Amino acid sequence: MTNTVRDTVIIGAGPMGSTLALGLAGLGLDIVLIDARDPNAEKRPDGRNFAVVTGSWRLLKSAGVPDTLLHSSEPLMGLEAVDGGTHFFGAPSVLFKDDDIGEDGDPLGYMVMAEPLQAVLDETVAKAANIEVIAPALFTGLESEPGLNRIHLKDGCTIETRLLIGCDGVKSPVRNALGIATEGRDYKTSVFTANVQLSQPHFGIARQLFTPEGPFATLPLQGDRANLAWYMKRGAAEALVAMGKEAAEAELNARFAEFAGEMSIDGEAGSYPLILQLARSLTGPRAALVGDAVRRVNPLAGQGLNQGMRDVAALIEVIEDAMRVGLDFGSEGVLQRYSQARHFEGHSSALALDGIDRLFSNDLMLTKPARTLGLLAADGVRPLRRFLARMASATGTDLPKLMRGGVFFPRPPSSPPNSP
Repeated sequence: MTNTVRDTVIIGAGPMGSTLALGLAGLGLDIVLIDARDPNAEKRPDGRNFAVVTGSWRLLKSAGVPDTLLHSSEPLMGLEAVDGGTHFFGAPSVLFKDDDIGEDGDPLGYMVMAEPLQAVLDETVAKAANIEVIAPALFTGLESEPGLNRIHLKDGCTIETRLLIGCDGVKSPVRNALGIATEGRDYKTSVFTANVQLSQPHFGIARQLFTPEGPFATLPLQGDRANLAWYMKRGAAEALVAMGKEAAEAELNARFAEFAGEMSIDGEAGSYPLILQLARSLTGPRAALVGDAVRRVNPLAGQGLNQGMRDVAALIEVIEDAMRVGLDFGSEGVLQRYSQARHFEGHSSALALDGIDRLFSNDLMLTKPARTLGLLAADGVRPLRRFLARMASATGTDLPKLMRGGVFFPRPPSSPPNSP
């Protein structure tokens, strides 16, 4: 590396880091993207799927992600929640539809497979003139000095930057290097996940059944397939994966065929532990955290990636505003604006998802009337249903402009560099 101080170093080249790199490059900044993946190694299969809501989809488009991603994505035309743990007034449910967000022609979002999403982001990053990708590379530490951070990589390389951004996941080495503590809880639950072929059309509806043991969700994929998530006691999901495909299918259909129809597992099943983890701060000296490095949330309604996309959009916006008036985009004051924009809202959303899980994942008689009334109100009161649908699809008016269809502010070539 040269001794030039780089504008921004981003640790982590997943969906958050890549989208952020594209967004900041769109402002004219000089970006170094640190990617732990070896480009010459055989790629591991990634069976994950993301519910990319409308606001997040707009952010991806504004960052330059082409519409070809739609070819492998399934529109989300509705979200249904059913309380299977109570028969108080029957089995109450609520269904949010695309017309609840009040925007003609727009679905609530898209179900996007992880592999094509990452592939198209990688291709778009590779075409960006002012993004340098270093791969494979691992962040090992930093030294903070007035006006810059000195980044250390495992191979001995050092990079000086005006702004360090950690998009490096739930275990975030950047967060640890900054000394930022976390808080949260272990749900003592794991999620069994698999792609399945359905025996009946899903019509683009994501469905979630709340049971006393935890939720069971089917998220629509192309070809009347679905990605399912089944919350189970810690150890049970892992054991179900180990039992093999036929045994897992038999257990799935014995429990949920009445709700989702007969299912056959397509590909490999997996499991992961469910935790709630919140960083106590989003920023450090000339540094910021984004996505899972900030919060690991309950995956109800697929909000994990979308909360991270809100981080990305908010950070781009505060940096853009700073550049517009000639401020130092890595200064404490600018990063404080990012923290103010995302700390309370992001953590509140995480705690709200946690509260919903606590409310519905039990068989307590005291909670059943509240659950029933809540679902009946959400389903029957149109203004409330539209409000909740706009929150879920990230189409509100209080979002960062790039999630509302805004465009980047390009830095004029004559603009002076932001000095440390």
